[in-house]
Amino acid sequence: MPVEVTWWGHATCTVEDSGVRVLTDPLFARRLAHLRRRRGAPPPPGAAVADVVLLSHLHADHLHVPSLARLTPGTRALVPRGAARSVPGLARRLPQLRFTEVVPGDEVRVGELVVRVVSALHDGRRLPVGPQLSPALGFVVSGEARTYFAGDTGLFDGMAAEVGEVDVALLPVGGWGPYLGHGHLNPSRAAEALARIAPRSAVPVHYGTYWPIGMDAVRPHEFHAPGQEFVRQAARRAPEVAVHRLAHGESVRPEVAK
Repeated sequence: MPVEVTWWGHATCTVEDSGVRVLTDPLFARRLAHLRRRRGAPPPPGAAVADVVLLSHLHADHLHVPSLARLTPGTRALVPRGAARSVPGLARRLPQLRFTEVVPGDEVRVGELVVRVVSALHDGRRLPVGPQLSPALGFVVSGEARTYFAGDTGLFDGMAAEVGEVDVALLPVGGWGPYLGHGHLNPSRAAEALARIAPRSAVPVHYGTYWPIGMDAVRPHEFHAPGQEFVRQAARRAPEVAVHRLAHGESVRPEVAK
């Protein structure tokens, strides 16, 4: 069966490979604190069905406990080491999930897939407070394809070497507010990451979904523009990469190496 990627919005994707469903950073809410979903309907119930969920870091828009509560009982969840200490009541509130704490360099087998944990340049703490106990992570999922889910990250030295050869890259290209701080990729930096990693295909994520309530008129291009700007920048910096800019809920079967 061909590998299929579905983007549900923000950093939430389903990757189906070798009969295994992988879900990334599930966020199913219409509203999260000061953020509201401005584009795309929340994912349907079927999006909560997965064999394994990959949680890149502890920020509430990536590790969202109410969304995790919707997952099928028995789902395996890979979380950064220290998550149980940093997120109050994580295991107690989600006893139906099977948590495995991981750090860069770890490899976890899930069915026919191998999930390799890689580094990310991002503040991985559970905000607004909390010690730096947990790293931010990326993941490389290897089966029929090798799919890199970057989580939330900035560019860093050794990024391409650590990620290695991949077929598909799920890259963040924006955020949820009018300004991106340290440890994020904007369209230009994401295109540079694409040029360094050199996958066969890429899907831009982490943009155009959530925006702060009451800030609709504040730098609205930062909400609307990152996906198309990434397509433009990628065509200039990495023209050999096929970029698939998906609508919310849309799927693609990217080309993979034979």
